[in-house]
Amino acid sequence: MFERLDSFRSSYENVKRWLRPLEDAAHILSAPAEQTADCVRVQMQWLKNELKNTYTRKEDTVMVENFERYTTGFWEGLFACYDTPYLPRTNNDHERFFRRTKTRHRRMTGLRSWNRYIWRSGEFVIWVDDALKQDNLLKRLHCVDYESYLRERSRWESRLLEGTNRLRFRRNPNLYLRCLENRVCSLIGQT
Repeated sequence: MFERLDSFRSSYENVKRWLRPLEDAAHILSAPAEQTADCVRVQMQWLKNELKNTYTRKEDTVMVENFERYTTGFWEGLFACYDTPYLPRTNNDHERFFRRTKTRHRRMTGLRSWNRYIWRSGEFVIWVDDALKQDNLLKRLHCVDYESYLRERSRWESRLLEGTNRLRFRRNPNLYLRCLENRVCSLIGQT
């Protein structure tokens, strides 16, 4: 086993060299809250340029291209959290919240996937779970008039109906099309 370690030495040395710019990027992005988005953007642009100029070996091409592609894909939204104080730097809290909601659903239903549950109930599942933890929920609900509630409920149900119809069509296209044809025929007075 130890004889094979020498064959990985060059790969290990490359990965060790590549760790430095990743640590630099993490340091730049974990800037204090007082820094502006422009300041962090300039530092990241400098790091990208430095990476292209410093890591010029043939084996470095993979790392440089990957870093460039990754940062370019996220560039527009990468710095928004520095100028907007209520916007978190990561979505870890959201991910934890979704994980807790999915776990609770899995325990209630015994089903591994919650896709059908979301198709049937929509984002309402998440809203209810979040709203139940808020202190002033009842006071806020009393402020909503019934007509506004009905309008929003109607929009929400029509949005959910699109997913339901897609699911019905995928499950049995002939039955779905036959029901649709029967409904159109009844509207125009044909049997």
